[in-house]
Amino acid sequence: MINRRTFSKTVGLGAGAAAVSLSGIQSNASAATGPAAARQPGGTSAPTVPSIAPGTHTGFRTLRQIKAGVLDISYAEAGPAHGPVVVLLHGWPYDIHSYADVAPLLADLGYRVLVPYLRGHGSTRFLSRRTPRNAEQSAIALDIIALMDALKIDKAVLAGFDWGSRTADIIAALWPERVTSLVSTTGYVITNLKAQLTPAAPAVEHNWWYQWYFATDRGKQAMENVDERIALCRYVWTLVSPNWNFDDATFQRTAQAFHNPDYAAIVLYNYRWRIGLIEGEPRYDRYEKQLAAQPSIHVPTITLDPALDPFTPPGDGTTYRSHFTGPYEHRTIANIGHNLPQEAPTTFAQAVVDADHL
Repeated sequence: MINRRTFSKTVGLGAGAAAVSLSGIQSNASAATGPAAARQPGGTSAPTVPSIAPGTHTGFRTLRQIKAGVLDISYAEAGPAHGPVVVLLHGWPYDIHSYADVAPLLADLGYRVLVPYLRGHGSTRFLSRRTPRNAEQSAIALDIIALMDALKIDKAVLAGFDWGSRTADIIAALWPERVTSLVSTTGYVITNLKAQLTPAAPAVEHNWWYQWYFATDRGKQAMENVDERIALCRYVWTLVSPNWNFDDATFQRTAQAFHNPDYAAIVLYNYRWRIGLIEGEPRYDRYEKQLAAQPSIHVPTITLDPALDPFTPPGDGTTYRSHFTGPYEHRTIANIGHNLPQEAPTTFAQAVVDADHL
């Protein structure tokens, strides 16, 4: 999930696809700031995304596999093969189904949409048993660069939430030439390891209970037991998306991704590394050194704050505004929790289209 130090001011907050239905129910999300449609320099309005009910689509027709970097990456694809590319990046504890509604909305507008399983999730696998099951932030970002290289994609719109936001932010900061535009949920979430070493406010630390749990042997045992890890992930869903009335089938479709043999190792590494309990690999040191400087992001960006997400900072994006130096909009999404693309797919898809037209 998100970087606790970035949100140290959150004291007091609560915890190919099927065709799109054009008659779906309007989402209850709303953009508090920014125009309804972004405009190109020439004045052309971005298209309006048709509104659909969350849960209209339950999955993807096919998954593809491609060897990229240290992984054999599993990904869903929708839309025309030669359309402008959008890469949608999921977080923890989620998977590609967070974008089951978003992907067809974008595909119907002519985008080529790619939704990869991150390392340790779903049917993405390491190519070698000898590769360390590393999950520091730059390693995951390099996975996506490798995927783009393998698919011969020079540039793409990147959009994500949670781990996906962080990964997209990193690529936009370190490899801006690969990014057309960016949609980043909860703003600038590149981990600041030095800041992580000092305590946050008590209410913030409370929100991060699972991070401290994963730092213990008890938490490690829970993650390494498939049934216990699935129960834990479902509980997290209820805490961070208090208004999302998902059903068993919705959760179980995602929970299949948690059976990956490297899932526990990747999740534990990520959260333990963030709080300085384990060292990163030397091969990533140069990237982490760059990220420690909290580099600015210059590409066109829309940031989204889900109002009911306990990790959303106060201030309508002001706590991270200075990190974004290019064309920019911020939107606060009412009545929506952490899993924004699955809870409010039309709103998320519209942000992707609008960012592409900034």
